[in-house]
Amino acid sequence: MEYNLADLFESVVDVVPDREALVYLDIPGTGAERRLTYAELDAAANRIAHHLIDHGIRPGEHVGLHLYNGIEYLQAAIGCLKARIVPVNVNYRYVEDELVYLYRDADLVGLFFDAEFGERVAAALPLTEKLRHLVRVGDGESGPDAVAFADAEAAGSPERGFPRRSGDDQFIIYTGGTTGMPKGVMWRQEDLFFSGMGGGAPTGEPVKKPEELAERVAAGGSGITFFPTPPLMHGTSTLTAFIGFNFGQRIVIHRKFVPEEVLRTVEKERVTSMSLVGDAMLRPLIDALQGPMKGTDMSSMFNVSSSGAIMSDTVRRQFQALVPNVMLLNNFGSSESGFNGTATDDSGPERGFRVRVNSRTQVVDPVTYEPITPGEVGRVAQCGHVPLGYYNDPRKTAETFFEKDGERWVLLGDMATVDEDGVVVVLGRGSQCINTGGEKVYPEEVEQALKSHPDVYDALVAGVPDVKWGHHVAAVVQLRDGASRPSLDDIQTHCRSHLAGYKIPRQLVIAESIRRSPSGKADYRWAREVAAREVTAGEVTAGEVATGADG
Repeated sequence: MEYNLADLFESVVDVVPDREALVYLDIPGTGAERRLTYAELDAAANRIAHHLIDHGIRPGEHVGLHLYNGIEYLQAAIGCLKARIVPVNVNYRYVEDELVYLYRDADLVGLFFDAEFGERVAAALPLTEKLRHLVRVGDGESGPDAVAFADAEAAGSPERGFPRRSGDDQFIIYTGGTTGMPKGVMWRQEDLFFSGMGGGAPTGEPVKKPEELAERVAAGGSGITFFPTPPLMHGTSTLTAFIGFNFGQRIVIHRKFVPEEVLRTVEKERVTSMSLVGDAMLRPLIDALQGPMKGTDMSSMFNVSSSGAIMSDTVRRQFQALVPNVMLLNNFGSSESGFNGTATDDSGPERGFRVRVNSRTQVVDPVTYEPITPGEVGRVAQCGHVPLGYYNDPRKTAETFFEKDGERWVLLGDMATVDEDGVVVVLGRGSQCINTGGEKVYPEEVEQALKSHPDVYDALVAGVPDVKWGHHVAAVVQLRDGASRPSLDDIQTHCRSHLAGYKIPRQLVIAESIRRSPSGKADYRWAREVAAREVTAGEVTAGEVATGADG
């Protein structure tokens, strides 16, 4: 047995076959509720694996998952892994041109898709010549010819009987980030197990041999219910589900994120651990707890973790006041590194996003790759169990991955400093850094300050071309319901107590809502376009903020 995700899953199934593994609860009115034990999920995944094999999909080939959350998503993912087929996540927000790019870039030969996306899939097919086998989830009159998921499941054998697998088998996570076309991060499954899934022990020693995982599950009992609320199409959410499976615990999923339904499920299923993505998901839960869901029993909850975007200090305090027994964790990581560390309790607008990283993470000079000294700015890097690179992109791979002292490293896009105690202060993505008057401003720290304003519900910060400053800092904000419209002066006055003068927004744009991905990730390209468009139209005048010794 190796550190192969399908092998590990099967080893857990064999020791807790009758334990509940997966619960799917949909929004009211649909009557959708399904529950599978570990043995039932294993058999269901076997059926899909055999269907793919029977239709000529070979080990190492790529199959896309173009699906909303559902049992079918995880069933298909596990089925692919069992057959040594590489599962590839597909962003269901993508339109035809983006789908053509991803289908072709990923060399997909098979695709699972929700019937709702049938027309988009059909439009992309003529330009994706390698895609030869389609499986449709749900009923739909429009769309391409495809095998119904229920038929594929019924035709496949529920038994295992698969060829020997390897820790070298791949798992690809496509990540769109905040700009540009998506990139496929190629992981060896052994590396992903240790970097993205904690090696079977997020709070303790990683397992020393593959067989040890099942031994821990058999000895540890049950009682934990994981609830990944973001879309499974994003790597973090799928990895959260696999972490739960590695512990023999129960996973609860919803088709879509609906705050009131999330809270009902926490109460009904006695959820103990929930993952989400930053304020974009935590704030609606707060609104629901203060409004229609006031009084919801949250006593089972032990922790709420965020990855991909941080929970701001202000929003964390608001949630903590409503659910004081819950530990809030801002986790730091990426599709290219897995888990790097967790933010300290004193992170906030004044001190920044402070992270205690693991022993494999450093902040390095991006040219020499040497560790920086306290006070310098470098890029976050990780060694050890890192990806093989980006699929079909040798140039980007060469820019991001490097060898040092005989060890492979990945250079992340996050800029950071290190303090005297070794705590990493993450400044933000270098690609989003704003150069204004020769000073560098990272949007994330300005956004933290903006979100602490009582009238601001959400905010994004971007750089807009400026004749005097090169670029000025523009704040695009969504106001709270019923809030009075603040002026630029109001926002600047508020921010001065948190930020140096050169970081203060010089432009304020009030938006009806902030555009984010389904997982809550910021759309900075949209924010820049909105701010620049209003300046060009003369609807907004950039305000002046003096820079001096204090700013």
